[in-house]
Amino acid sequence: MKCKQIILLLAIINSFFFNAQTKWTINDCVEYALKNNISIKQMENALLTNDQDIVSAKGNFLPFLSINSSQRMNLGNVEVFDGQFFDRTFHSTNFGINMSQTIFNGFRNSNIYKQSLINKASNQEEFLRVRDNVALNVVNSYLNVLLNKENLIIADSQYKFSLNQLKLVEELVDAGVQPEANVFDAEASLANDEQLLTVAENSYTLALLSLSQVLQIPFNGFDVEIIELDSPSEFMPYTDVKSILDFAMKNRSEIKVAKMNIEAAELGEEISKSGFYPSLNFTYGVNTGANFSNLTNDNSFFQQINDNRGHSFALNLNIPIFSRYQNNVNLAKAKIQVENSTLALSQAKIDLERIIQSAFTDAKAALKTYVSSKKSLLARKLSFKNAQERYNIGSLNIFDLEQNRNQLVNAQSSLVRAKYDFIFKTKVLDFYLGKPLNL
Repeated sequence: MKCKQIILLLAIINSFFFNAQTKWTINDCVEYALKNNISIKQMENALLTNDQDIVSAKGNFLPFLSINSSQRMNLGNVEVFDGQFFDRTFHSTNFGINMSQTIFNGFRNSNIYKQSLINKASNQEEFLRVRDNVALNVVNSYLNVLLNKENLIIADSQYKFSLNQLKLVEELVDAGVQPEANVFDAEASLANDEQLLTVAENSYTLALLSLSQVLQIPFNGFDVEIIELDSPSEFMPYTDVKSILDFAMKNRSEIKVAKMNIEAAELGEEISKSGFYPSLNFTYGVNTGANFSNLTNDNSFFQQINDNRGHSFALNLNIPIFSRYQNNVNLAKAKIQVENSTLALSQAKIDLERIIQSAFTDAKAALKTYVSSKKSLLARKLSFKNAQERYNIGSLNIFDLEQNRNQLVNAQSSLVRAKYDFIFKTKVLDFYLGKPLNL
């Protein structure tokens, strides 16, 4: 028993170690989300429901067939002759097969079938939209991890710089070159950088946590592959928003779904009109039965079943005259639904145009911020290099050097934020052009 427990423990440790060492790539994250996301699975179930609706709609064209049987027994006195009563036990057995077929019902069945096909096509487009949004959300979360990783690297390098700077100042103070007060300033800078490093580590951990929550997987042992993204071009990949809008209006699922909803609503109006049409049904039945009583000598059961066979045929015509306003109300509601669906299409176009225009404007602004951040960082690097040289010859105090270094760190962080902001804003435009979301 102890041996089995040890083996089980080793297996658990090995599994934990493997999970902790396995790093997720961006493709791993996207593929996992597309297979396991709850919203996507719900949409898959909705499509399965649509399949059943189509089967049901097809079934409306087929005849309805049923088998029925009954067994009845009566006990008690009956008057067989005038004034003569006898105790009678009576058994009655009946069998029947009935079939009914709708011949005409105002095209209701055909319109219901067409509507079921449109509903499935609409949900298929909605399914694609949900998949796209999940993929975009995963890419955004992954980029956020990379952003915080770069910030962590910057914070770590600044902490190491402050640590080396403290050692250098201590050596200079021991040599009598600088006053002892500079040590206190260097220690304060080191403490501040250590605090910033802690904040950066926490932000990176939170970014990983957020990504794991998007993927809906346990955070324990979760880690991603850190990839080095090339610096983006200093030019907009798209010079005109019109091409993006034209493509999106023709191809985005939101617009397709809204158009299909109009078609479904128009079919709903036709379905409601069927209530004003006459309906014609054909029915056929074959029935037989057998009766037994203690007062009569009847034929055998099977003989009676054979003798009592009968067939029935019927055409049933139903012409609606007054439906207590139900048909009128149903038609009025269907027309309102058509109008609402048309308005929903207009709103979908407005929303899509607004989102794309905003995304394009944000991308242009992000590019300007990125370009200016690059220039600012280059200037800050030169300024800090000059400040270090002046500090080394004693013409600049440590306070001014620290101010200069903080400005350099801020410029580095600003460039990192601008870089990832521009990359994501560009990916959003790619998204609306139907391009793959890869890094």
